[in-house]
Amino acid sequence: MKIERFIVFFVLCTLSLCTFAQRAQNRPYVDDKLIHFGFQLGVNFATFQVTDSEVPVEFTDALTGQHMVDTVHSRVSTLLPGFHVGFVSDLRLCKYLNLRFCPGMLFTSRTLTYKSAKGDPVKGAVGTSSTVDVLAIPISLPLYLKWSAEREGNYRPYVIAGGGVSFNVGRDHEKPVLLTTTDYFCEVGFGVDLYFTWFKFCPEITYRIGFANQLCPTDGRNELPRENMFYTDAISRLTSHCVCLTFNFE
Repeated sequence: MKIERFIVFFVLCTLSLCTFAQRAQNRPYVDDKLIHFGFQLGVNFATFQVTDSEVPVEFTDALTGQHMVDTVHSRVSTLLPGFHVGFVSDLRLCKYLNLRFCPGMLFTSRTLTYKSAKGDPVKGAVGTSSTVDVLAIPISLPLYLKWSAEREGNYRPYVIAGGGVSFNVGRDHEKPVLLTTTDYFCEVGFGVDLYFTWFKFCPEITYRIGFANQLCPTDGRNELPRENMFYTDAISRLTSHCVCLTFNFE
């Protein structure tokens, strides 16, 4: 799995940086500040948990070109990497606990593949495809609690958990699958603070789970051709999941 290799690579790189950071302490009093700020850069791998509608829909068999009415199954076939940027505002609650607000913007992409009950690829009509690319640009407003371990030399591991709301600003109404504007999510992860001479570098990896149904129904979408409505009608629910590798500079 790409994500599993991605996580292993992250852990190995972090351990290497921790070994490099075991020197005389840099910025020994930086964690005593009540409030500090920073910025974020990162990559992400987003997917959907898809719930099929199990309702017969009209479609065209991609192999034979035959027009049919049957149930259709949809799954995310490809995990495409995206990226995200954001800001960090950190409030020190005590020696080991911080409250963090990290607004940011994510650029994500997912590919849905549609198959018939027999497993054959299906599509809407001539000139369409059995796959649909779903792009999203959510503005994320998360609030986290960060629990840090005791500092050792120039590194300090931590775990982070929280949740928030996101607003999708990258919707394309001409796409056969349209996402809603709002999602609510929780997020957990871990990372390490690495202390350098002029700044603190904090790589972290998190897993985000969305709760709201992201699928916008075809009702009222007059701009969508009838033969392409099955791409949405075959699905009853889409919930967002995302793995993020984030580099914090504080």
